[in-house]
Formats: sequence, C-alpha cells, structure tokens
Amino acid sequence: MAPSPARPTQSAAAVVRDTEDRILIVKPGYKDGWNLPGGGVDEGETPSLAARRELREEVGIDQEIGRLLVSAYIQSQAGAHIYWVYDGGVLSEEQKSGIRLQESELVDHRFSGAEEIGPEEIPPAVRAVWDLALKSLRDGTTASLETVR
Repeated sequence: MAPSPARPTQSAAAVVRDTEDRILIVKPGYKDGWNLPGGGVDEGETPSLAARRELREEVGIDQEIGRLLVSAYIQSQAGAHIYWVYDGGVLSEEQKSGIRLQESELVDHRFSGAEEIGPEEIPPAVRAVWDLALKSLRDGTTASLETVR
C-alpha cells in the first residue's frame, strides 16, 4: 500500500554513541547517504521496539532504547512518513567491537562527531529530523516536527 497522509509509513531509529560521544551512522547499499541505524515499524510493533529490533538486525547490537528524541511527520508528493528517533545510549568498547553489519542492507558504518557529518551525507528530506534529534539529545528535550511540502 502506498503511503498517503491518511496512512503514512513509519520508521524508527536510534542515536547510538561511543564513549567518545561520537554517533554511529550506517551506509545503506540501496540508496545514497548515511543513516542512523533503524528501519520500518512492523504491523503490531511499537516504534521503540522497532528501533531495538533494527539495531539488532542492522548492526548486531541488543541495546536498551531510551527516551524519545524526535517524532516527525513529513508529507511530500510521494506520501507521508512518520519518523521516531530515540536515544540509543552509549556502547561499551566490547559492544562496539562486536558490530556486525546486515550485509543485505548495509555496506559500511562509522562513528562520527555531529560536526563531522556533512550536509551532503544526510538525505535532504531528513536533515531537519537529524538536527532536531541531536539537539534534543544535547538539551535533554523531546521535539516534534511536522512538514508538508
């Protein structure tokens, strides 16, 4: 079923950091740009459970999901999508060395400081969601965004 304002698709992601406060980002093989680890919310699944499941599937990390950082409703000509971004916490060195990419979806990963993630690396449609998530993480807040294009 195609997304529409009446039936938007949903995805959930987590901002996961290392002990140096760098952010884990992943490179999908099927599209341009880098992402936070995450993916679609399955039917009957809560967004926070989806974020945890996606971390396990994409990078092999079973990590408690913390507070909601951002909820974002983005509507465009292609349809509507809801993004849920959570605090994924800090990985231990052992967890970090245990990262295993889901080869069917991801081709690379890295830990980067927020200032090292260039605007050209983030898909333009979700740059505002990233920026809000990082601000919410720093400020201890939760943000909401609604965009209609």
